[in-house]
Amino acid sequence: MATRMSTRVRYDQIRDDHALSRTKNGHLKRKERANRDKRILGLIKAGKYPYTPVVQTWLSDKFNVRFSEVTEEQAKSLLK
Repeated sequence: MATRMSTRVRYDQIRDDHALSRTKNGHLKRKERANRDKRILGLIKAGKYPYTPVVQTWLSDKFNVRFSEVTEEQAKSLLK
């Protein structure tokens, strides 16, 4: 029969495991964000206004406003 682990030790182990996981996943997410930015900028360069919903969401997130408030000039300014 396995010996019982104290609650504090168990929670400390869980906290440490989660910290390692956040670090590892954070690096992966940073790479994926960079790839997504390149892909969306390519879509903006090739597309016409109004853009697809994916691009609209990305633009509204970049400018921190609703897409209806984003102008085509603002979107094109990201290409520079």
